[in-house]
Amino acid sequence: MKNIGFISTRICGTDGVSHEIEKWATVLEKNGMSCSYCAGEVDRPLERCFLIDEAHFRHPEIANINRDIFGRTVRNAETTKLIHTMTAHLKSELTKYIRQFDLDCIIAENALSIPMNIPLGIALTELIAETGIAVIAHHHDFSWERDRFLVNAAWDYLQMCFPPVLPSIFHVVINSLAQSTLAFRRGVPSVIIPNTIDYANPPKPVSPAAIKCIRDTAGVAPGEYFVLQPTRVVPRKCIERSIDLVSGLSGAGRRLVISHPSGDEGDEYHAQLKEYANMRQVSLVSIESVVSPGRMVSEQRPFTIGEVYQAADLVTYPSAYEGFGNAFLEAVYFRKPILINRYPIFISDIEPKGFELCLINGFITGDVIRNVERILCDPDALKKMVDLNYRVASEHFSYEYLEKLLIGVLGCLKPRLSCR
Repeated sequence: MKNIGFISTRICGTDGVSHEIEKWATVLEKNGMSCSYCAGEVDRPLERCFLIDEAHFRHPEIANINRDIFGRTVRNAETTKLIHTMTAHLKSELTKYIRQFDLDCIIAENALSIPMNIPLGIALTELIAETGIAVIAHHHDFSWERDRFLVNAAWDYLQMCFPPVLPSIFHVVINSLAQSTLAFRRGVPSVIIPNTIDYANPPKPVSPAAIKCIRDTAGVAPGEYFVLQPTRVVPRKCIERSIDLVSGLSGAGRRLVISHPSGDEGDEYHAQLKEYANMRQVSLVSIESVVSPGRMVSEQRPFTIGEVYQAADLVTYPSAYEGFGNAFLEAVYFRKPILINRYPIFISDIEPKGFELCLINGFITGDVIRNVERILCDPDALKKMVDLNYRVASEHFSYEYLEKLLIGVLGCLKPRLSCR
């Protein structure tokens, strides 16, 4: 296995899938492999990219298909015809990609997991069935885990392709609950590879001047707590719980700073959140327009997300559901105290590891607020907490752990036929 190709709808920005692709590629290239990228939007080096506009879930034709399929139980013939047309085009382009980069293995990043782009999933499934090319299907989310996909007119496609069951596909999930449900629903085994961070290389400290600049940009006054919500603004993040915390946390300036945009689930929740924040007399401060989606900054986006983490005093992560929890691992990496809701994957896969955190069970109570205040007011206790968390994460969620698992998976793959 020398030439590895990542395929997804989008490989760009700050979403969790794009981040994990970068981490996997780092480990693979360290082990002598060459990685390339195929998606509807890609921000990797140009010479390693193969762009297919129709692979993006925001492509107009794909958006039309999604509108006609989800939220209803019968689809019209024109939608079926469009799906077949788009599938044929995507299949042709994917074949060109495989040949151009002489791929030994495909890593399908959520493209065979969640039906954001049904023609892409069908095209990939047919291509794999016809060639037997080695595939790692890296599953971050499944359709049955998202309410918006439960009512649909595409059960035939979902059963066939999300995910498909084929001999040359090796399934990888990011948590133990996904492993169980995949086995139950599809009857296939999988390997768990959790999200990871390079804990062997701690972050470089940010200058006090840069931290002051970030805090000033967010409107955090001297002496106030900088409370950071480092997630997209989507309903499952339950940001209203962070608002409840800030409304009762003395010293927070009744201000919650949000670092990411609304994402791909519309703006309705964002509007509701603003109304709720006004009722709680809390200001929502969005700084996503000045945060770079990658490591490179610009005049318009002068800060990285890592610098924003280092400027924060407290990270809030009150999600109802997460596939794993990148923002949690990032907050640990930047040694910040974390308020976290005990979502299912946290309970099953993270909490048993022994982290020390400010925990909630769905609600912000007086005891929770007092516990947060106690930690923020005690520098020694805070340092002890974040150092412990860093050590625990280094043991269980490091690049070294990722390397051991990922290289083991590659060793199980057997190249079959090809598209060459």
